Amino acid sequence: MRAFAQNLKRYYSFFTGGFVMFVLALAVAEYMGMPEKWIGWTFMAATVLLYASIGILTRTTDVVEYYVAGRRVPAVFNGMATGADWMSAASFIGMAGTLYQKGYDGLAFVMGWTGGYVLVALLLAPYLRKFGEFTIPDFIGARYGGHAARSLAVVGTILASFTYVTAQIYGVGIITSRFLDINFETGVFVGLGGILVCSFLGGMRAVTWTQVAQYIILIIAYLMPVVFMSYKVTSVPIPQLVYGSVLEKVTERETEIMADPAQVSARAAYARRAATIGREIDSLKQHDNVLTPDERQNRIDQLTKDMDIAAGKAKPLTRHAEPFPGDTAAERNSARLNFLALTFCLMVGTAALPHVLIRYYTTPSVKQARESVFWSLLFISLLYFTAPAYAVFAKYEVYTNLIGSNIAELPNWVHSWAKLGLVKVEDINHDGILQLAELTLNPDVIVLATPEIAGLPYVVAGLVAAGGLAAALSTADGLLLTIANALSHDIYYKIINQDATTTRRLAVSKGLLLFVALIAAYVAALKPDTILSMVAWAFSIAGACFFPALVLGIFWKRATKQGAVAGMVIGLGITLYYLINVKYFGMAKWFDISDVSAGIFGIPAGFVSIILVSLVTPAPDRATQNMVENVRYPSIRAAARK
Repeated sequence: MRAFAQNLKRYYSFFTGGFVMFVLALAVAEYMGMPEKWIGWTFMAATVLLYASIGILTRTTDVVEYYVAGRRVPAVFNGMATGADWMSAASFIGMAGTLYQKGYDGLAFVMGWTGGYVLVALLLAPYLRKFGEFTIPDFIGARYGGHAARSLAVVGTILASFTYVTAQIYGVGIITSRFLDINFETGVFVGLGGILVCSFLGGMRAVTWTQVAQYIILIIAYLMPVVFMSYKVTSVPIPQLVYGSVLEKVTERETEIMADPAQVSARAAYARRAATIGREIDSLKQHDNVLTPDERQNRIDQLTKDMDIAAGKAKPLTRHAEPFPGDTAAERNSARLNFLALTFCLMVGTAALPHVLIRYYTTPSVKQARESVFWSLLFISLLYFTAPAYAVFAKYEVYTNLIGSNIAELPNWVHSWAKLGLVKVEDINHDGILQLAELTLNPDVIVLATPEIAGLPYVVAGLVAAGGLAAALSTADGLLLTIANALSHDIYYKIINQDATTTRRLAVSKGLLLFVALIAAYVAALKPDTILSMVAWAFSIAGACFFPALVLGIFWKRATKQGAVAGMVIGLGITLYYLINVKYFGMAKWFDISDVSAGIFGIPAGFVSIILVSLVTPAPDRATQNMVENVRYPSIRAAARK
């Protein structure tokens, strides 16, 4: 095992050095006149070819290798693979953009996702590794018995993972369409090929070793632009240490922008637009007899969205630590409550995501599973500590170099991203000068566009695109494999055909993987929402379905099959009911909680349901209780208890 680990270190050291040399070679080629489009194509083609090569070299027909990489992934490399699996398009593309847009409110994502790994380390990872097997529904099925609990776990796995993978494929579409200069829908399906080439051929074995390579690429790509910007602005190439001083400059610039008469006039124009739309909505509600009820409601819903956008542009700028004088007490309380609710849902959801938890089945031992969580946190923290700095430096560049520019002479990146609908400019006060209120930047564009915003060489923009692609592909691989394995292993093999041959099982898994991937790509092409919103939904779904059943299944021997079924049905049902009705049907929010935090209602309901139903149903049999003992305690202690 030690020799295997040493060989891995040598291989990936050579890979890292080779990748750095590849980037430097492209930088020289750009300096010598290589067109930007060629640079984009070279980055995309080279990285996808690399992942395909790893997938081909690690292809397997062995069940244990396909499902859990042979259970021989050393802790440090499993930490890197978990980091890549975890740091999806949401982390790479969406997090800094959300911090840019929402200010301190966006820190809920950093705190929730990081804190969730503490729960993983303390409550789940070592116990699931000791249990063994292949999937999370495996544990649910073995712990609670029968097919009902296992089938519900499969449903939860599919719902959470499909929502999550749709966001990743959407991110792939953004990257490929922008940097390959193709339309978004085509970009989605082009990126899908890169996703399938690893998971389809070698399952978890191929995905694991590809994800290690993808982590190296994405972390280099994420750090390089912000290091350049930090040195450019402060002469210190450590952005995590100096972005506080730049934030002060951003705050000063915001004050100047707010006092600018042109900005005031733009905000006033948006306020008038919001009022006009409001009157139109009132008129539709009271007097319209032309449209059908459904047409009228659809029109009202669209106008309401337009009014909210206009009203948002009429308000002050991004919220920081201190509330604005115009904020009401109710608004401040709502912001705090939503912050805490989102943090809670993200923490619990992190500790319940099937595609993350199954990574701890791949380590050689329980000890290495624990160590793997430490390495995961270390590798993830490199990006998470940098995300706030990214947001600050990006905002500094926008405020300094873009706001106040002549609209007729805006840089090319504005027009390029506008084609994808991620940047919008509107001269609402007709002065020909870009005011902040007139600029709309989708949070998903901030990281990808920052190298161009800051005027860095285009090779840096291509590098960031390659990093974003690595983040999206790595997570999408893990998610698609999780869905396919849940269907093929937990439904087909465990319930439908327990006599299926190895070849048959793997063929079913690969067929389902391809089927699910195509459906997810189709949904992603519809652009259902921002990446971070879709990912947050997945966390609420996973937390409500799995966390109560997993934690109580490990730490409370009295938890019964009936309790687990009730907890998963009620927890997941409440979460989906709230999420869907608030997001799509305009239902009044409970306690003003956003749809992205729907799990705040389902997770406690799941715990209460499992406990109450378990107390009024017969206790689990002795074999099940012994299994819990075996999972909970080291072998020596378990033996002493016998």
